[in-house]
Amino acid sequence: MSNIVIQLNSTEQAKVHAYYASDKVDRNAPGVIFAAKSNGTSITSYKSGKVMFQGGKAENEANRWSTPNTPKTKTSSKGDTLPPNFENMSVIGSDETGTGDYFGPITVAAVYVSSDKIELVKELGVKDSKMLSDDFMRKIAPDLISALPHSLLILHNPKYNEVQEKGWSQGKIKAILHNQALRKVLEKIAPEKPDYILIDQFAERKVYYNHMKSQPVIIEENVLFATKAEQLHLSVAAASIIARYAFLREMDKLSKSVGITLPKGAGHQVDEVAAKILLAQGEDELRQVTKWHFANTTKASRIASKKRFL
Repeated sequence: MSNIVIQLNSTEQAKVHAYYASDKVDRNAPGVIFAAKSNGTSITSYKSGKVMFQGGKAENEANRWSTPNTPKTKTSSKGDTLPPNFENMSVIGSDETGTGDYFGPITVAAVYVSSDKIELVKELGVKDSKMLSDDFMRKIAPDLISALPHSLLILHNPKYNEVQEKGWSQGKIKAILHNQALRKVLEKIAPEKPDYILIDQFAERKVYYNHMKSQPVIIEENVLFATKAEQLHLSVAAASIIARYAFLREMDKLSKSVGITLPKGAGHQVDEVAAKILLAQGEDELRQVTKWHFANTTKASRIASKKRFL
């Protein structure tokens, strides 16, 4: 399934709106000025002049309006083939964040968006979380948490370091957390069942289920895997937003506990802040707020050693 974004001027954009006028749908999301569904494709037009086409025939529809010189961005998901009209089905989606951040936990969320809640979720402003700012996600996540059956799991740094030192890879950690989150949502909505479960793919199906061998309950029925899954169903987009919201809140708490604002990611700024904590509070304190096996630990130690001798 493709996701194509083209950049148009105001005249070209108006032509798009006129062409799809009979297929217009309401989509009350930030920046959206027009939306339609036509030929199995969702069309969303933004104030910025960008027009996004999503669906199996996205490329055909986008080509109606683009020329060889039209700025165009295309992304395609990889993984399982999704059934027709998947975006309008009742789906549990799961996603995680924090895996690439030295500071802070891993957070995993699973969210059930039934077909009758899809328009509500759109009205709340949900779309691909990579297109949303952290501030906006902080704003809409509480409404999603109140409105949708979900499960949120937070793996704090001490526990993460413990299982990692036992030989668990990040892939295994994520797989087990996704499975647990999905199980909890299924329990919440029972006896109702989703049409499908969609996992934002971080491992091949066989590898994912190999990680699950020791688990007492393994969720396998109607499970689909796809990359860029937040673009394929609103349940994954909502899960991504809730997971990110939880991660940001935990980072706030950790920053307060160590008395310094902790940066996200794993770049040089992270090394510098880690070195400050190491010098001021010691290794034990740094270990409590980090994924200890990351290369940042060694880098921070080197920076701290140099500063000690200045």
